[in-house]
Amino acid sequence: MLDIKFIRENKDIVQAGAKKKHIEIDIEKLLTLDDTRLKELKEVEDLRSEVNRVSNDIARDQDSASKIQLIEEMRAVKEDIKTREEKLKTTIEEWQKMMLQVPNVPDISVPDGASDEENQEIKVWGEKPQFLFTPKSHVELMLSHDMADYERGSKVAGFRGYFMKNDGARLEWALMRFVEERFMNREGFTPMIVPSLLRREPFMGTGYLPQSEEDLYKTQDSDYLAGTAEVSTMGYYMNEIIDKKNLPLKFFSFSPCFRREAGSHGKDTKGIFRIHEFIKYEQVVLCEASHETSVRFHEELTANSEALLQELNLPYHVVVNCGGDLGLGQVKKYDIEAWMPSDGKYRETHSSSYFHDFQSRRLGIRYKDENGKLQFVHSLNNTALAMPRVICQIVENYQQADGSIKIPKVLRPYMDGREFIK
Repeated sequence: MLDIKFIRENKDIVQAGAKKKHIEIDIEKLLTLDDTRLKELKEVEDLRSEVNRVSNDIARDQDSASKIQLIEEMRAVKEDIKTREEKLKTTIEEWQKMMLQVPNVPDISVPDGASDEENQEIKVWGEKPQFLFTPKSHVELMLSHDMADYERGSKVAGFRGYFMKNDGARLEWALMRFVEERFMNREGFTPMIVPSLLRREPFMGTGYLPQSEEDLYKTQDSDYLAGTAEVSTMGYYMNEIIDKKNLPLKFFSFSPCFRREAGSHGKDTKGIFRIHEFIKYEQVVLCEASHETSVRFHEELTANSEALLQELNLPYHVVVNCGGDLGLGQVKKYDIEAWMPSDGKYRETHSSSYFHDFQSRRLGIRYKDENGKLQFVHSLNNTALAMPRVICQIVENYQQADGSIKIPKVLRPYMDGREFIK
């Protein structure tokens, strides 16, 4: 959420930012509504002050007839206050609803564009494998090695259900141990296992509600299942004041994740690339309210994920997301996409974003600066590793002519030293 004072002072910039993100919002209408809110609030506060003043007069007045008259007058004023408070409540609810729809202003370096097709490539790493045979998809490879069972997965869990088994399960566990060891040794990160079943407030705070409600699973108790550990990790310090000396706070968070994949009908319907239930390690950073600091940590988090892909020797590229492919709260975002031979293109494995104080303002996460003034922290997040998605790129890039799958060197210690899945 943006500060209404910032919106007032930069209304043209905020409106232009919304246009760049292809989000419909009428900033002038919001400011008119805010004027109404402030006017009605002042009227109510003035009447309350009048009641308090007259109440003191009544207490001091010795004339019974005068007291009765004042009490009758105040009864009418109190009824007027009640009517005005109901009107103010309606205005505030409408104002809050509009405020939640105002997008964060994208960084000036974010390119124009309406969809992910207009994201701009900024880095390429690794050599794409050259096959002397027609490469198979991860769907075929994992079936042929009995690494997964999609048919029984659908029977048990429904559409996009799956079982990982044998070397499929071993490979996923190997990846878990690999990424855990890399981040346990990374300076400053606090490892956490975080909940996936959450109250509504953390989703509102991180910006997943109300905009992305259709992609969330909801329980009969009106709680939600998270699609990323970012939500609960950001909620950890909700409505708290952090000691500045403890900033930055870096988290390496793990959780099961759930996504309805609404709007992706017909996309990746086979295999394990796009599924409803998966596991994910997430990097989350809370830092001081400085654009330069946010940019520095954005590059650091992105580099962490690139290092993992480089150790796995998976060719990838990095794209900067265009305005139309940014979420409501993101100032800037990189997608890291690893090569997928069966598709003949790069497919997303990581997403790295920073938000300034958009999330922390909603969540009430603050710190005191050097002058004792309360500031909202800046927040960032990036995938460390999402599974089993990345397994798709591993088995496809490492497939051999005889149908076997070479195991990445860094994963072999976690798979009994084996070099191949045969």
